[in-house]
Amino acid sequence: MGRLRVLSIVTAVVLATFLTALDNTVVNLALPQMRTELGLTDTDVKWVATSYPLALASFLLFAGRLTDGKGRRWSLLTGVAVFTVSSACCALSTTGVVLACLRGVQGGGAAFILPASLALMSHDLPDRVRTAGFGATTAAMASALAFGPVISGVVTQHVGWEWLFVMNVPLGVASFVVGALALPSGPRSQQGTHDAAEGLHRHIALACLSIASFVYCLIQAPSTGLGEPSVIVSGITAVSGAIVLVCKKRSKRGSSPAVGQLLRARPFAGGLITQLLWGLGVSGVYFYTSQFLQSALHLSPTEAGLTFTPVVSALFLTAPFVSVMAKRWGDGQVAATGLMSVAVGLLLIALGSLQGKLLGLLPGLAAVGAGSALALPLTTRALESSPVHLSGFAAGLFSATRELSGVLGIVLVGAVVTVGDYASVARGATQGQAFLTGYQLGLCVAAALVATGAPVAVWALRPIKCTP
Repeated sequence: MGRLRVLSIVTAVVLATFLTALDNTVVNLALPQMRTELGLTDTDVKWVATSYPLALASFLLFAGRLTDGKGRRWSLLTGVAVFTVSSACCALSTTGVVLACLRGVQGGGAAFILPASLALMSHDLPDRVRTAGFGATTAAMASALAFGPVISGVVTQHVGWEWLFVMNVPLGVASFVVGALALPSGPRSQQGTHDAAEGLHRHIALACLSIASFVYCLIQAPSTGLGEPSVIVSGITAVSGAIVLVCKKRSKRGSSPAVGQLLRARPFAGGLITQLLWGLGVSGVYFYTSQFLQSALHLSPTEAGLTFTPVVSALFLTAPFVSVMAKRWGDGQVAATGLMSVAVGLLLIALGSLQGKLLGLLPGLAAVGAGSALALPLTTRALESSPVHLSGFAAGLFSATRELSGVLGIVLVGAVVTVGDYASVARGATQGQAFLTGYQLGLCVAAALVATGAPVAVWALRPIKCTP
């Protein structure tokens, strides 16, 4: 495969994944303006903000399986087309209900983009550039998370909230055109026997329902309380679905060979676990660090977003060397070092926050970025271990884990922050001091979660000894 084609594939994938991550962050700062101009109710505001991540997480497994059936090229181009068209329609919305529904359609399009992107990187790029390709997509997503609030603040203030969706259109068109020209057609998978395929489809449908219910519960519970009927119903549905899936997995008659084949692969199972632990730690810290920067250090949204530049820069600078380091010291050791670097970075941020100065946070943020790059072998080896005919489903499962870990991380770290906050207030601390105490406690818990993934990484990526 020539360099130009490789560059074109990476460009198409990076643009697409950047858009999906960007739309997770840009809307929040624009909600007050949307409320005023569209006359949104509190319920409308909530659904405009949450319909995108809810649809994204809900459809990932379904989209991943369809990627296997229709092909990775078809899935990525379809997802980009749906996302781009729905973005244009969002800009034309005149009511909250229409905007919330179209945001859900955006999430559905993004659900096709993510598994197709991961599958393309793991199975269609040459070995020599695969890790760099994963690094580019990870950096693109980190950039979107870091600079999303900056973009949102500038665009909303100067040209209006509609342009947050309009700006997706040229990027989406560019990704579609480059992808249509460069992406390989790729073979469609053989779906296997009718009974096996039907069994897997039932598992996916039940898993999608459980994930949707679980994410809805996590989104709604903090604002409405656990006693809200919709929260209770969604919680029961999520737990019931999970129990049924576990029972079917333990039953040979009801189990899916495809799912079992994936989870029996040590790199894939370990990759899922470490992805969950990394997301639990880092996602919550992203969310609450931006609050700390604005409330404690009194930075503007633009300045707060730019503060995360060391994360992206360190990730970009470290990613090209990961393959060389992995060949010399082994994937497991490099990935474990990366996770420990992230954990140390989180602790450095906690120590830096004591100084009350921006410069004190920068070393920790850089360590988080460099460590995240070093952990990339977990993603590459996990997806490489999946059979080609299940690459889309495997990528969908990996993406779903990442999305769920992001939501869970905000909830979990938020709970720790709240506990520390209340305890400090009870001891007579001011509100600012209480938030700082809770924030530091949340960082320590996040660091412990990420560090737990280091031995898992060594286990998951341990070389298999061949017996003569």
